[in-house]
Amino acid sequence: MTSKKTIKSAFESMLFVWGEPLDVKVAAEIFNMNWKDAYDYFKELQKEYEKDGRGIQIREIDKSFQLCTNPINSEYIERLCTPVKEKKLSQSALEVLAIIAYKQPVTKGEIESIRGIKCERVIEGLVKKDLVTEAGRSSGIGRPILYGTTPAFLKHFGFKDLRELPDIDDIGSVVHEEEEDPPDSLDLQQISIDFIKV
Repeated sequence: MTSKKTIKSAFESMLFVWGEPLDVKVAAEIFNMNWKDAYDYFKELQKEYEKDGRGIQIREIDKSFQLCTNPINSEYIERLCTPVKEKKLSQSALEVLAIIAYKQPVTKGEIESIRGIKCERVIEGLVKKDLVTEAGRSSGIGRPILYGTTPAFLKHFGFKDLRELPDIDDIGSVVHEEEEDPPDSLDLQQISIDFIKV
């Protein structure tokens, strides 16, 4: 039987090589082990990294894990890396993304009723950026498409899962408040979510 130390060492190497969030089920299958045991090993690794205050951290994203840099070192990483142009989401895209995040699964019609304007092209753009995906069909008239957020959305925001979304009473009222007094550039933190860069 493979020892816990060996498995955790392998998991660490797998995270490094994989690059993207590694699904716990995939890692568990490699060792023919129980999913819960594999998850616990990843959590132990995560705590070890945190305890040692390393420059690399293990982040959980929707029952997957990924190596990432420690945020306290962001200034030095920025100095090291060649500056790249960041394309940020437009105000309308941020609003639609916030509505979908909080109301999902939600139809285009429901989103438009909250915003008061058409948003088909905005939704298409969010789908292309892999932040939003089709999440089935509504049982309503015409069976319109339902939309929800993706694992990429969680990854970009640094959320473990959707339960980490900040609490707000009414996303519709928040969006309309922003429209009445629009800032120079609306970001999702202004509607209770951290800013997203894509």
